[in-house]
Amino acid sequence: MKEKDTLMKIDDIDKKILELLIEDGRLSYTDVGKQLDLSRVAVRARVNQLIEYGVIEKFTAVVNSEKVGKKVSAFFEVDCEPRSLVEVAENLAKNPYVASCYQMTGPSTLHMHVLVKDFKELESFINNELYALEGITRVESHTLLRRFKSRSGLKL
Repeated sequence: MKEKDTLMKIDDIDKKILELLIEDGRLSYTDVGKQLDLSRVAVRARVNQLIEYGVIEKFTAVVNSEKVGKKVSAFFEVDCEPRSLVEVAENLAKNPYVASCYQMTGPSTLHMHVLVKDFKELESFINNELYALEGITRVESHTLLRRFKSRSGLKL
């Protein structure tokens, strides 16, 4: 297996394969091959190489959170004491309401996306779980009103 740090030279065919799989990860190698005039075996070899180099990390499903009862989507900026940042982030990452959590530039800031069923559940998360963590110095939240674009893959 190649080292994840090793950069892979991606040609136009690899880019087209990635674009097709980003659009529909369920496409078969045969279907990808038909669109690119390649054999199924050639597509499989290229996809396996993209996986081996870590370009493709995993295949997954994109779930519409509203369709499974998570109707409120909120984004948080959470400032932490520097010595508490990792511990706070690890605790938040374990929380089932937290969809994503990233360390950002700034004053020891975490950026977090939370999905909950309603505003009562959001209030409970904020008051009982977020504010209960030691080391947090500031919380700013933004509630999503409407989604115009949601990233499901990297545009090459």
